[in-house]
Amino acid sequence: MFTNTTPRTLHTALSGRADEMQASPIRRLVPLADAAKKRGIKVYHLNIGQPDIITPPEIMAAVHNFEEKVLAYGPSQGLLALREEIKKYFAHHGITITPDQVIVTTGGSEAIMFALMAIGDAGDEVLIPEPFYTNCRELGQ
Repeated sequence: MFTNTTPRTLHTALSGRADEMQASPIRRLVPLADAAKKRGIKVYHLNIGQPDIITPPEIMAAVHNFEEKVLAYGPSQGLLALREEIKKYFAHHGITITPDQVIVTTGGSEAIMFALMAIGDAGDEVLIPEPFYTNCRELGQ
């Protein structure tokens, strides 16, 4: 139990990297799109990364039929069955790898971050072609 009832201000410090991050244009545009929709204007969302294809029925069935009580984390490197399939994909294109050489990520930004951290050091130059996803610029710094 806290005994001091004097109001305090919480001071937080962000890293220099966080202070310099460019705001995502998508995050700046969403409120404008929402306001336009409220005024009755038809808005066509061209947001990057939002799926625009129908989810396969097999995936939807698996979600609807999931009966486990706990949705546990999978292995950090990805499910072995998936890594085996990725190995087969690369073999089909003449590239020999083992499942141990494959890491499955939850998204593209995470994959780019891991790759850059594996091959780059502070101060290295990273070339990013335009147009690019805003976070790529930040990941390359």
